Amino acid sequence: MKFDQLKENFSWTDIERQILQFWDENGIFQKSIDQAAGRPDFVFFEGPPTANGRPGIHHVISRTIKDLVCRYKTMQGFKVDRKAGWDTHGLPVEVEVEKKLGLDSKQKIAEYGVARFNEECRKSVFTYKKDWDEITRRIGYWLDLDKAYITLENYYIETVWHVLANFFDRGLIYQGHKIVPFCPRCETTLSSHEVSQAYADVNDPSVFVRMKAADGDFSYLVWTTTPWTLPSNAAICFHPDQQYVRVKYNSEELVLAEALAGRVLGGEFDVLDRKPGAAYAGRKYRPLFDIFADQADKAFFVVTGDFVTMEDGTGIVHIAPGFGADDYEIGKKHGLPVLQAIYENGHFKEDTGWLAGKFVKDADPEIIADLKKRGLLYTSTIYTHSYPFCWRCDSPLIYIARKSWYIRTTQFRDKLLEYNRRINWYPSEIGSGRFGEWLENNVDWALSRERFWGTPLPIWICESCGHTKAIGSIEQLHREGTNVPA
Repeated sequence: MKFDQLKENFSWTDIERQILQFWDENGIFQKSIDQAAGRPDFVFFEGPPTANGRPGIHHVISRTIKDLVCRYKTMQGFKVDRKAGWDTHGLPVEVEVEKKLGLDSKQKIAEYGVARFNEECRKSVFTYKKDWDEITRRIGYWLDLDKAYITLENYYIETVWHVLANFFDRGLIYQGHKIVPFCPRCETTLSSHEVSQAYADVNDPSVFVRMKAADGDFSYLVWTTTPWTLPSNAAICFHPDQQYVRVKYNSEELVLAEALAGRVLGGEFDVLDRKPGAAYAGRKYRPLFDIFADQADKAFFVVTGDFVTMEDGTGIVHIAPGFGADDYEIGKKHGLPVLQAIYENGHFKEDTGWLAGKFVKDADPEIIADLKKRGLLYTSTIYTHSYPFCWRCDSPLIYIARKSWYIRTTQFRDKLLEYNRRINWYPSEIGSGRFGEWLENNVDWALSRERFWGTPLPIWICESCGHTKAIGSIEQLHREGTNVPA
């Protein structure tokens, strides 16, 4: 077909449709591969979309770029096999099925039945496959849809198992107890990549509280931007080298960083004592709440850390090792207990008194009101900042100490950075900026998810001795004595 054969009164849309019809009727995509027999291979596996959600304009943009690369490699003399794929596992599928079934929590799924829920997920994964097939054809994106790989099929799962078992045997997979970004509604850990997809500006409280010294008639003026973590407090932290003052202000004695005293107090005060933060290390204080009173011999004392800044707050920060990376690390250093007054779903536990059952973010104003009533609140303000949300259910994330399985990607950080420097990036600032900075700040990949519809992690743990072993195939499972369908 020649371009001048098209009718002059055709619109561009009509022209596109006629070209697509010509491609379909004459098998042009397949001919482009057949005619390239004997050439060097360039194999393209598409990063698979999820077919239980409709395609959007962002898919058109990304697929156009993929198609350009494949056509360019064909023009360079390669035989380009283009393999389609479908991502049929994970939260996108689960969230849609939850909506369909009227389930609004992980507990409701367990009550409904995991097997029944997974079967509904299996039924839903190709809800919009026709829409995907049509938009693929409509934008002229050449892709082998007839032989697509599908992530829920056993052959694909076994491939993942094989890779993970290889990593495990090389010491690259481990179970760690770390602070992780966690969705309280979905009740699962998220990877750093998932977290980066859904930030929004929010207004949160910034509170200054009095923590009364256990060995004197004064209070430590402590700052936090997460009041809901105060019931899980285990220590307070000073910078070891900065100067701290004990001041007389409005008939009370307060301790805070000298560099911040004028800004925080906002009035005249008398300095009664001055010493570095290290001089306060080990001194005890009275906790704001009695939820963890039985931990008094292990917690509620002053620690020091270089991460405490003189930019904001009072120079004294509250430490909750169960929530926050710095808190967790300094907690390990000083043997602090990991106190967590909330369940995984972000609600306070039954034994937390009047807080029981409240969601963390909803509890903030009530905690502030309670502290004010008891004379422990110095002041509170609101500040706007960027905060991460779950990319699928829009719930605010929390950072919490959890067990999770990790791939040791940091072991290869230096090599990744070296190879990145060899790439001729266009524009160059992508390599040195966004992508390079991502590599610089690489953390071990949180691999596991605490959900239902996904590839099972093939690591088996002996209940008696704790020995772990990774299984790379169903055949190996059979050899190990586990009878599962092939």
